[in-house]
Amino acid sequence: MALELPRDVRPQAVASIERWCREHLDEPVGNVTAGGMLAFFVEEIGPLIYNQAVTDVQERLQARLAELDIEVHEDPFQYWRRRDKPARR
Repeated sequence: MALELPRDVRPQAVASIERWCREHLDEPVGNVTAGGMLAFFVEEIGPLIYNQAVTDVQERLQARLAELDIEVHEDPFQYWRRRDKPARR
């Protein structure tokens, strides 16, 4: 599955890369270079982050599923127990 950034956030990501390069490198980079760097990072490193996120979500969901029987458990045969309680006065 190829990772892609939504079109509306791509300009912000490119601007962020340009700013980082301007503040941390001896030479600033232009829009085209920053866009190329973004495409490289998304394709090369993006899958690592994506896969880790999927693993994290799976672990959280499995933990929640393990608690599901406790959370939604209902004891059977409660009708008569509720009926047989002494009436409050």
